[in-house]
Amino acid sequence: MAFVIFLIPCFVIGANIAFCCQNADGFVGASSPGDIIIGGLFAVHSEMLHPEEDPIKPIIQNCAGFEIQVFLQALAMIHAIETINNSTLLSGVTLGYEIYDTCAEVTKAMASALRFLSKFNSSEDAVEFKCNYSDYIPRVKAVTGASYSEVSMAVSRLLALQLIPQVSPASSAEILSDKIRFPSFFRTVPSDFHQTRAMTRLICESGWNWVGVIATDDDNGRFALESFGVQAMANNVCIAFKEMLPAYLSDSTFHTKVDHAIEKIVNETRVNVIVVFMRQFHVLKLFKKAIERNVNKIWIASDNWSAAVKISTIPNIRQLGTIVGFGFKSGDLSSFQEFLRNLPEKPTENNKFLREYIMLLSVCAHLEYHDFQTCIANQSQDDLQENGRSKHQIWRDDFLNANIEPGFIHSTILAVYAIAHAIKGQCKDRDCKDPSAFTPWELLEELKKVIVIDDGKEVKFDSNGDMSTSYNVLLWKEIDGHMEITTMAEYDAEKGDFIFEDEEKKKDFLALKKVQSTCSQPCRPGQVKKVTESPHTCCYECIYCPENHYSNQTDMDYCYRCNNKTYWAPINSTTCYRKTVYFLAWTDWFAIFLLLLSAFGIVLVLSICVIFTKNLDTPVVKASGGLTVCYIILFSHFLIFLSTVFFIDVPTEFKCKARQAVFGISFTLCISCILMKSLKILLAFSFDPKLQNFLKCMYKPIPTVVTCTGIQVIICTFWVIFRTPFVNQNFSIPRAIILECNEGSIVAFGIMLGYIAALAFICFIFAFKGRKLPENYNEAKFITFGMLIYFIAWIVFIPVYATTFGKYLPAVEIIVVLISNYGILCCTFLPKCYIIIYKQETNTKSAFLKIVYSYSSKSAGSVAVSQVSLDSKSSSLQATVTNSCKTENDSVNGNCQFQVPGQPLIKGKVLPKNAARTMVRKRVSSI
Repeated sequence: MAFVIFLIPCFVIGANIAFCCQNADGFVGASSPGDIIIGGLFAVHSEMLHPEEDPIKPIIQNCAGFEIQVFLQALAMIHAIETINNSTLLSGVTLGYEIYDTCAEVTKAMASALRFLSKFNSSEDAVEFKCNYSDYIPRVKAVTGASYSEVSMAVSRLLALQLIPQVSPASSAEILSDKIRFPSFFRTVPSDFHQTRAMTRLICESGWNWVGVIATDDDNGRFALESFGVQAMANNVCIAFKEMLPAYLSDSTFHTKVDHAIEKIVNETRVNVIVVFMRQFHVLKLFKKAIERNVNKIWIASDNWSAAVKISTIPNIRQLGTIVGFGFKSGDLSSFQEFLRNLPEKPTENNKFLREYIMLLSVCAHLEYHDFQTCIANQSQDDLQENGRSKHQIWRDDFLNANIEPGFIHSTILAVYAIAHAIKGQCKDRDCKDPSAFTPWELLEELKKVIVIDDGKEVKFDSNGDMSTSYNVLLWKEIDGHMEITTMAEYDAEKGDFIFEDEEKKKDFLALKKVQSTCSQPCRPGQVKKVTESPHTCCYECIYCPENHYSNQTDMDYCYRCNNKTYWAPINSTTCYRKTVYFLAWTDWFAIFLLLLSAFGIVLVLSICVIFTKNLDTPVVKASGGLTVCYIILFSHFLIFLSTVFFIDVPTEFKCKARQAVFGISFTLCISCILMKSLKILLAFSFDPKLQNFLKCMYKPIPTVVTCTGIQVIICTFWVIFRTPFVNQNFSIPRAIILECNEGSIVAFGIMLGYIAALAFICFIFAFKGRKLPENYNEAKFITFGMLIYFIAWIVFIPVYATTFGKYLPAVEIIVVLISNYGILCCTFLPKCYIIIYKQETNTKSAFLKIVYSYSSKSAGSVAVSQVSLDSKSSSLQATVTNSCKTENDSVNGNCQFQVPGQPLIKGKVLPKNAARTMVRKRVSSI
């Protein structure tokens, strides 16, 4: 007995001969009387037999290929109506039904629709022509069905003539949501838009982008393919090939096109994912061929066949690979299963489907599964009728339960209940035992407002007539040697997310990623896709992102550009790197070296200051202009050394403004003081009366120094106010940012340096003229050398500064400042310090007088002056000498005192009288 039970599924799934249509009443597959009749359209058979006679006559032909799953849907409609009649939902009103077999053919379905449109209680099944069907009462109030979208489209156009509501439990084509073309169509399943979006989401999350599609060449297949194509394009998924199979098995090219499709799948080795939009009997034929060719892929099933038991029981189905599908959400089916257990007790007089099913069970019970199709093909109608009496001997209700497709059964029951709730709304204030109590178009308006409780949740039709429910993501798994259809996840159509019940099921979902189905290898981060000659965007080459560009995800279409001012990126980079900020930092070895030089200079200045302070009354210090002048010059040197600090570390607005101003004003002050010393020296040893008078007018130390320095202050003030220096970011180096001070105005910078150079040049001229003074006290000669060092340093500085860039640019200016400052400082003060420390015997008044005398003696013979000038100078000198040599002791010792006007008394030997007339007179204190 168990063996027979196992074989039953094999016998029911296949082609067999159905009962022919003898008259209009014989056309009905199952019926039951009632106050309100609901029509039903189900493809209980998979094909309609086409006549071979010629010419072809308009005769409704017999059907073949009994579909057990669709038969169960018809039973679900009957069960729902009986349950409603036995409930209090429609008090006192009974529902009847007329169910027709469409045989998956539009022609047969439209013939059934004509029966629905015929006038109620008419003696003839005729459809009256009217311009206004508002008061027309047709045979049925509403229709449930059809199974396939193509059939529903044709039927809905007919039913729309009288606005008869049509609620389909299976037709999911997106076009049926168009209420202009299909105003009376509703469905209790989601639109294909949600299904194709779910498929695309699955493909994307699994890392696939190169897929094949196989669909039936009918309205349903074409619309599904179009919807999937739109979703795939929006998610960068490419369709490698599209194969369209004939919609009818009777098509002579069917097997040829199946073979071509299998050949295409085999040849496209990079395509490992196939999306299938086909009816169950098409998939059955396709998979049998694929098993013969050892095809192993991932198959994505549409809702038409994702839960088909007859396909999952094909021998060696596991060889095909992995099958993932999307099925409609189901609910509690326990009452329907109980209905199936009591089915043998149901009468078969008005249910031809049930009678045919019982006959099929009896005919082929002795055969194995794989011989089932052959057995059915050889049966005739007489054989079925002859074996019909043995029905009770082989009945097994568990066979029907095993072939239930929960999603379709649930949506069928939901469709009937939606119609029943709409009828309840119309029957509130009417006597619905009267068939003319309401019309179909009134029921249609009520149906739009219906709310049905489904599994504890309220569901209703949206503005497109669709009932938004979730999908179950189904995975076909081999368990104990049998292929089981399991629920892997739930797809929320509104949110577009997958919901997993537990981690184990999530692992099954993630395991799909192990299969590669791409036209090209994924481009890694740091690379970008380069489209090849292929028309598909999924076929590309991977090239590296160029410099200063990056990509941080796989398969990017373009590289992001770094902010070139602050970031950079090497070739093949996954990110941008912040540019290194360069400046002459305190920690830089070169900066440390320069700071040490500046510090040494400051120490040197302080040391000189101490030496001069301790030797305040010596001739060398006095000959240097006195302590005040020396302090001013040393202070300016100190500021110059200190200004180098502003050139180091992070440039700021304050540093940029202060460094040039401090340096320029300090250097000007230094040069101005030295200029006065040079002028004083020249004045002391000038013999030209006119030049001497001019120099006397010019020699105003304090006003001159203040004026010269003040001019530089004005220059720097205007510079800082109108073209102020500022912090600048230099991006000339690709991977670095150089922080530097922009001088604001090169012209102002040049004027400042030029003004210092002009003062230095004048100072140089004055000092050069006095370079032949007494050697030990000759400042002019050393000032000359100091100015030469200054000129050489700054002349070299100009081209070096103009051609240098980077963080060491400030160092160039520091170097030239230090060189010029050290040069002037050393030439001005170090010789005097040397005399003070090491030549103390020459740093006395007598030694000083001796040197002046020696210098005067050497110069007397070479200097030609006018007699008038000599006489005046001689008399003055003699008076001074005579007055100074009155002391007796000094006369005895041969010494005398020289008193130069305005200078301290100088003691020395009495000069010969003739020498007095020719000796060059200078202001000794200027030496």
